[in-house]
Amino acid sequence: MHEPNQLCEILTPDFIFTDTRGTICQLVHDGYQQVNLVYTNKGSKRGSFHYHKINEELFFVIYGKIEVCLRAQDLEEKHVFGKGDMFQIHKNVQHDFCFLEDTLLLGLYDHGVELPDNSKDIYNA
Repeated sequence: MHEPNQLCEILTPDFIFTDTRGTICQLVHDGYQQVNLVYTNKGSKRGSFHYHKINEELFFVIYGKIEVCLRAQDLEEKHVFGKGDMFQIHKNVQHDFCFLEDTLLLGLYDHGVELPDNSKDIYNA
């Protein structure tokens, strides 16, 4: 409930995680979508070949350049994406990210990584 005469409600992100690679700021995680804004320093890696059993992921590169490595069964692919590129990774596809430049990336999940039982839809390959 907001105070009288306030025109907006001030909110905080669900979590912010920072390490030597940069920062992940999770804005929301419930409902149909989870949206993450991910800043990563050049030369860093994220993902370590993981996959999701429930979630499809959609990514949009705000700026920078990223190499995405994908694996599923006997197939392997590598793609380089840059500013303005958008791509989706299907569930059960293993993926790993190498950041070729300082990069700001928007990530969306169709269900959200945090599950109702407090587990996460993230599995190591």
